[in-house]
Order: sequence, then structure tokens, then C-alpha cells
Amino acid sequence: METPAETYREDTFTLARWQFADEPELVATVTGSLEHLGAWMIWATGGYSAEDGAEFLRTTRKNWESGESHDFALRVDGVLAGSVGVMARDGGVEIGYWLARGYTGRGLITRAVRLLTAEAFRLGAGYVEIRHDERNVRSGAVPARLGFTRVRTEPAEKPLAPARTGTDHVWRLTAPR
Repeated sequence: METPAETYREDTFTLARWQFADEPELVATVTGSLEHLGAWMIWATGGYSAEDGAEFLRTTRKNWESGESHDFALRVDGVLAGSVGVMARDGGVEIGYWLARGYTGRGLITRAVRLLTAEAFRLGAGYVEIRHDERNVRSGAVPARLGFTRVRTEPAEKPLAPARTGTDHVWRLTAPR
């Protein structure tokens, strides 16, 4: 897949490549949602420091440059609401996401995934996959809503966050012909 644009804007909704200057807002947003995020994401279970934020931003910069992944800050009215990542896979991509506690239930991730799926196909990806823990029903509603098909169930990578069962559902949408 070719490299995506660094910014996508639709009215008050923005996906923008993470920048080093985002670190204070990233840390504040994650810290304010630790209980919510830590249930599903191991990186949010033991707190989230400025060094954690800085390391994430260094990693996203390196991965963007290598093409391994393209991570975006999701903003609403200029306020950080979450993150969406597009990770290179053999012949396609995987999309992962998280939202801060106050932004769930608004269709933001559905909107971001719809936009990035269309962009991935435009840039040459053969498929898009989304994976989530079998218990994370809200995460699974996103690919279902967008016409993805659940293609397999597989063991999750360890270590696991507290709410996770260890079984992931994997959804796939194939590029239109």
C-alpha cells in the first residue's frame, strides 16, 4: 500500500498524523481514560506517563517512515478523542483503534474506519482486517456495521489486558474489483 495523506478532514472531524507536540494532550487523554482503556489494552493498565507518550510518538514516527504503520490522532472540534492505526500486513492492512471515555457511542470510530478503509483500497491494499477480543462487543460492532465479514477466531497475543478472554475475532473486507 502507498503512504496515506498525513491529514484527513471532514467538518469538525480530523485524522492527523501524530506529532511530537501532541505528547501532553496524548498523555492527559489516556490518563483520563485509563480505567476505560486498560480493560482492553495492556499498555493502559499500569498508568501512562510522559515517557510512555514520548515512546509511542517516537515509535509512530519510525513506523510511518518505514511504512510499517500509519497512526492518526482522531480529533473532534480540535480536541483529541482517540487514535486509529493502519498497520501493513501481507497484501493488506489491519486497522486498530481506541477512544477516550467521553467519546464512545458517537460513531467516531465507524467514521474513521470507513474513511481509512476507502483510502487503503485507493492506495492499493487488497484487504482490510480488524481484530478485537470476543468480549469487546462495541469494537466488533464497527466492522459489522461497515460490511466486514468475520473470517476467523484466533488466540490473542499475550500479555492480555484484564477484560480480555484471549480469543480474538478477526473481520475482513476485501478490496472491490
